[in-house]
Amino acid sequence: MANSLTMAKKEKQDWKDRLDVVYSTNPDFKYSKEEEEVQETLPPAKQTLKVSIDRKQRKGKSVTLVEGFIGSEDDLKELSKVLKTKCGVGGSAKDGEIIIQGEFKQKVAEILTALGYKVKLIGG
Repeated sequence: MANSLTMAKKEKQDWKDRLDVVYSTNPDFKYSKEEEEVQETLPPAKQTLKVSIDRKQRKGKSVTLVEGFIGSEDDLKELSKVLKTKCGVGGSAKDGEIIIQGEFKQKVAEILTALGYKVKLIGG
């Protein structure tokens, strides 16, 4: 029974594979999707992360920005989770940038250095 459920689910989602194809007269045509390139994460020793405080477009609230991460989104989110947990605050991670709520520039720099990253402090 479980096998028939997975087959039915697969048939239901078959249309997603054909989303960008309008029509093909070739009976042997196979729908293929381009695989997204997953950026390989550089080891911490080879990465220089820039840590700064930002107040622009944040309604007066200060955030700590960590920029310059080179790697996959999953690894970025994992690093973000470590920083947020150790600082005890919220934040987010996307597009190679980690946002930590509050002014934790020195603490974030110490944590990243302990993890093996090269850290560059930006701003006063």
